[in-house]
Amino acid sequence: MDRRNFIAGCLGLPLLAQADGSQAQAGLTKMIFPFAAGAGGDTLCRLIAQEMAPALQRTIVVENRTGGDGLIGIKAVKGASPDGSMVLVTTGPTMYLLPMVETTPSFDTAKDFVPVSLLARFEFAVVINPTIDAADFKGFVAWLKAHPDKASFGVPSNGTIPHFMGSKLEKDLGIPMTRVPYRGSAPILNDIIGGHISFGITTLADALPQHRAKGVKIIAVASTERSPFALEVPTLKESGIDLVADAWYGMWLPAGSSPEFASKLGAAASAALAKPEVKEKLTAIGLIPVGSTAEGLTTELAANTEFWQPIVKATGYKIEN
Repeated sequence: MDRRNFIAGCLGLPLLAQADGSQAQAGLTKMIFPFAAGAGGDTLCRLIAQEMAPALQRTIVVENRTGGDGLIGIKAVKGASPDGSMVLVTTGPTMYLLPMVETTPSFDTAKDFVPVSLLARFEFAVVINPTIDAADFKGFVAWLKAHPDKASFGVPSNGTIPHFMGSKLEKDLGIPMTRVPYRGSAPILNDIIGGHISFGITTLADALPQHRAKGVKIIAVASTERSPFALEVPTLKESGIDLVADAWYGMWLPAGSSPEFASKLGAAASAALAKPEVKEKLTAIGLIPVGSTAEGLTTELAANTEFWQPIVKATGYKIEN
């Protein structure tokens, strides 16, 4: 099966710090991000890295270890010594979807990692060509039923949240659809504008510039409530579809790491995310800073796993490994 990146990544940045007790290892921690540089993830990492430095008093080098839908970086941290020398920052879907879709799971998030903190959320949107005669999502559903031969939709990659969102919509609406996987959001939006596909499911942040320029039209967001970035757009729930699908960035340490160090690391990340200047820069690119305790991250992961597992299983989608 096709294997693609789940979401944009994070660029390396050196900063300063010193962990407590047995966690100290020459004052160095490598923050591993398992995707290439780009967009929101890059900015998120740069900002929290700068702000966490004084609090931790420890040198942290952020590294991109790309490949295998994030598995290269994840495995690096999984196999690292639990001494504070490595920490993982990645998207939530990477940590709960990959174990679901691999024929032989490469890792068990609960057993192989110590949770640190939820970092920031981002949202998904349903996007159509504005020339389609549909004022809202319900109108678009009616249009699809009247034009079943045009029921094709784009997703940034196979095996991602948009992929499985589309599968659930297909089932819930009772309309057979053709899924078209792309490499990222930009080609999806281009093909919607060109009329090659009827709609797409991608991140709200990626779709907003074209939405505001009237090149595409966002007809629904998949968050629990209307997005602060597009208050005029209803949620899928408001549109009669019982589907909430947001995603997020989180931070983990390898199994066996000190809970005290995890708590200190999480507190530094959350404090960084609470700073007004950091919030302003993140919201400007469509990220919602949150921060959490380790327990908050564990709860979020468990809820997402429980929700998506039956949906993913029903599709039969698997990655051979």
